[in-house]
Amino acid sequence: MEIENIVANTVYIKARESGGQKKGKSKKWKNYLQFPHYTQCLGLRSEITMSYGYIVEHQPIGKLLFQQFCEGNTQYFRCCKFLEKVDEYETTNHFRYQQPQGKLVPVLRRKVINDCIKTADDATHTEEPSSDIFAEAYKQIRANLAAEPFKEFLESMYFHRYLQWKWLEKRPVDKHTFRLYRVLGKGGFGEVCACQVRASGKMYALKKLEKKRVKKRHAETLSLNEKQILQRINSPFVVSLAYAYETKDALCLVLTLMNGGDLKFHLYTLSPGGFTEKRVQFYAAEITLGLQHLHRERILYRDLKPENILLDDFGHVRISDLGLAVELKENEPIKGRVGTVGYMAPEIVKNERYSYGVDWWGLGCLIYEMIEGKAPFRQRKEKVKREEVERRVREDQEKYSEKFTEASRTLCRGLLHKEPGFRLGCRRVGKSEEGADELKVHPFFSQSDAKTGREPVPWKKMEAGRLDPPFVPDPHSVYAKDVLDIEQFSTVKGVRLDATDNSFYDKFNTGSVSIPWQDEMISTECFQQLNVYCVNGLIVPDLRPDGGLAVAHNNANASKTGFFSKFFKRKLLLFKFKQLDPGFVIVFCEQALILSFSLFFCTCFSTHLARSNSTFTTSLTTSIAIDSSCLSVPIVAMGAHQMVRLHTSTAKARLVKHVVVSLFMTCATWTPPPITMVQWAQS
Repeated sequence: MEIENIVANTVYIKARESGGQKKGKSKKWKNYLQFPHYTQCLGLRSEITMSYGYIVEHQPIGKLLFQQFCEGNTQYFRCCKFLEKVDEYETTNHFRYQQPQGKLVPVLRRKVINDCIKTADDATHTEEPSSDIFAEAYKQIRANLAAEPFKEFLESMYFHRYLQWKWLEKRPVDKHTFRLYRVLGKGGFGEVCACQVRASGKMYALKKLEKKRVKKRHAETLSLNEKQILQRINSPFVVSLAYAYETKDALCLVLTLMNGGDLKFHLYTLSPGGFTEKRVQFYAAEITLGLQHLHRERILYRDLKPENILLDDFGHVRISDLGLAVELKENEPIKGRVGTVGYMAPEIVKNERYSYGVDWWGLGCLIYEMIEGKAPFRQRKEKVKREEVERRVREDQEKYSEKFTEASRTLCRGLLHKEPGFRLGCRRVGKSEEGADELKVHPFFSQSDAKTGREPVPWKKMEAGRLDPPFVPDPHSVYAKDVLDIEQFSTVKGVRLDATDNSFYDKFNTGSVSIPWQDEMISTECFQQLNVYCVNGLIVPDLRPDGGLAVAHNNANASKTGFFSKFFKRKLLLFKFKQLDPGFVIVFCEQALILSFSLFFCTCFSTHLARSNSTFTTSLTTSIAIDSSCLSVPIVAMGAHQMVRLHTSTAKARLVKHVVVSLFMTCATWTPPPITMVQWAQS
């Protein structure tokens, strides 16, 4: 049994270490991510928002492609670099002098430049310069790029390449898209295991929702709600949804893989007794940002507890499990007894209406537990009835030991206030979704403490991911229960799936999610390796208006053909001529190029002769097609309304070849008409 766990962990760690690298990708990964011809993707323009804000500012690949487009114009390029440098300045760890480069951005008004200089001069008299020096200049440069440069981008091959990436992004997803590894845990409706995308090598967590279990508990709305909320949220502090698909037995959510385990495991297994205040401050700040991002989307989380806060490879935390999350209508509280006993706010316990304040209560419970090493209203593994815990939440005042500093004590007391209107995070009238701003100015986050090593939180840098976490998980460890210690689900009986369930499954089965998918392509270097525009000085066929028809046709049918079909398929080269009827076509096979071109003039002559021969019907034109095996020559009669293919035996085919060659040899002075168009067709 121990061997089974060791093997599962070894395979999982090996896959995790190779994730995103070349050895983590399938050998056929370039086939999975093969671009279609751009003309196949033009229809996607009606499905996306054709704005600068969406394509450049919210789409990672769109941003990179727009930057590549701007590199061809010095003025556009300088504008892009200016915005990039301002973003870097506002999120850098240390303010330091930088040597001016002497490159001017010509679109800035002189007044804006003078205002920047004045703001910078005023900042020299402060301890820390303002990071908003370039706010007005940034706004003006952004508006300039969103005008004419963006219009030119939409007409360029860079936008065509963007549409090709969107086409790949929107392809169907199924179980064959991933490799599966060991089980990491279990959710309410199925197990959670590690998985890896075959095309990119990226590692994820696969959360399964068994269809029969979901139907038995009437949880269709709950499951779809979680999926739709995850799909909406794009925050570095909330677990992201990358893919959603279905199998025969389960609905599958492919989520960010958090290899560092959850806070409950670290708090009670690795660091019993609580964390240092510096570490608590870091986790609390990132969770605050996660809640702020949710609240700005009017999402109420309602289930904040240590086991729902996960650590990634680098030690950053994310909020997970949005099964109880709900969307609020503007200024309209809701009602419902949901959550975990001991972490539910008093208004939930009293079955009263509530709003965002219940999440700040949950954060208070979590901060208290991280410092004290136990929850404020219930000891770990304490045998106490639910009613008693709820009474403590309603009536008892939490107790603070010497582990709490003055700042941490006032923070917890503010968050754990029994009355929602006086609770920290709920005091801003009319802007309840911006309660995080109240926490950010609290001394626990805004003031330093030499005794505990706590420093003020630089919120912009934290949001940009530029702060180093106080703890980094061991990359060679698996922060999960042993495979055999994870309880298996029992078989669901008495439930039958039928056609009426399909409408729900169709809403769930939406494939990849745009921003996480594009981030995956960039982080695994798939974008860098595939984003090629020219080969040997020529634009690649899939971006050429006149050179990609074969690529488009082959890509459209590549996934539908098996090995033998690909091996024996016939590709025909069609030549049209000026001096013959518009419907006349000469046909040759790609796989028989030598024989085809050796008989090229023969075919032209024989057809020309045939048209003047009274034995052929004048309404039909004729040609000879040489197939890929070179063993038979089907005769093709092509007319304005029909095409009749007469397959001949091998013996007759040889006879036809012989006749054609003979005719050519006796009439060698005949000159074929010039070619005006060449295209590929599939036989």
